[in-house]
Amino acid sequence: MTTEPTAGALPREPLGDPRLLRLVAGQGLAGLVDALFLIWLTLFVLELSEPGIATGLVLVAAALPRAALLLPAGVLVDRLGPAHVVTGASWLRFAVLLALCALVTFTSPSVTAVALLAALLGVADAAYFPAALALLPAVVPTEKLPRVNALVQGAESGGDLVGPAVAAGVIAAVGFDATLGGIAAMAALAAVALDTFVRAVRRDEDAGHAAGPDGIDGEQPSSARALGAGLGYAWREPLVRGMLAAVALINIAVVGPVIVGGAVLADQRLGGAGSLGVVLSGFGAGSLAGSLSAGGRPPARRGWAVAGGVAAIGAGVAGLAAVTHVVAATAVVSLVGLGSGFLGVVVVATLQERVPKHLLGRVLSLVVLATVAFDPLSYLIAGVLLPYGTTTLFLVCGSAVLAGAALVAASPAIRSLR
Repeated sequence: MTTEPTAGALPREPLGDPRLLRLVAGQGLAGLVDALFLIWLTLFVLELSEPGIATGLVLVAAALPRAALLLPAGVLVDRLGPAHVVTGASWLRFAVLLALCALVTFTSPSVTAVALLAALLGVADAAYFPAALALLPAVVPTEKLPRVNALVQGAESGGDLVGPAVAAGVIAAVGFDATLGGIAAMAALAAVALDTFVRAVRRDEDAGHAAGPDGIDGEQPSSARALGAGLGYAWREPLVRGMLAAVALINIAVVGPVIVGGAVLADQRLGGAGSLGVVLSGFGAGSLAGSLSAGGRPPARRGWAVAGGVAAIGAGVAGLAAVTHVVAATAVVSLVGLGSGFLGVVVVATLQERVPKHLLGRVLSLVVLATVAFDPLSYLIAGVLLPYGTTTLFLVCGSAVLAGAALVAASPAIRSLR
């Protein structure tokens, strides 16, 4: 049994505490590493081989272990505690990036070798993401969770906003080897920040918790039973089930249409494929604004705010059907980002507050899974609808999200949320 940092370990005003700034900096740097590495990996594989299936296979190699291991990782978080898992996963991420850096610098790597290390990084990510979300309620007072979530997710949104352009520019200036070295150095800084934060809180805490991971007289059930307990809880609780369904619907109806449909839209109506980067920057800016606004003054009627955030995303996707200029498209996509950033903070903070602590890792692993597992389906839907035109694609997908907003508003468990 492990001893985790507790909320009482931090002062009543945590945003002024330098230890908490380490947590925000560590998680923000980790998000920036993710954004930079994805661009680096894509461009590097294109350098190694002709454009085509190899690039897709390497990206799948990175994404598949992450999606497949998220739920078992949630069990691990609840069993070992989020502090242990987040620091271990952070150092593993750095070690993999360092190994890849050595491989790229001193050898002529094959696509297969790069794919294997990318898969190992996906394993580390599967442990890191739910642990990072579960760590906050273990060390932050409940009333401060929305504000701290906003800072963390705002820092991650900032990485999404600047990451692609920075990665491409640095690679052009100094090459793949030096760029990857810089990414690995940032991963090390993230690991140090999170590790020292956890150690500082542990030194100052007065007492830890002693309950078993599933509250069964301190006994640890089997991993399969523990996973079943988490899935059963998420299914039985209308609030958790409704929020997970909303996140999954948004992922299915937004990711593929915006990425795939956006590329076609840029080429057909917005002056060329190069305008897609400008449009997608609007998503990053909107997401940053949404994250920060959700952490300002918490909405008095949180359930209606959730429904409004889903509706904003649906309206933005549907609005892409009518745009004919890059400025208008960027503004509309920023609305999608605004709703996404706002929902990310509100949904995660709500679950952190209300899910029993011994199940939190498993439930938050479901949230992460809902945001990444349906990407292939979303791309497939975009491919099926694109022959009918981008107008049809965006109207159908936007309408689906708007219908989801109506269902969210009709759910008593979510509508009554304060």
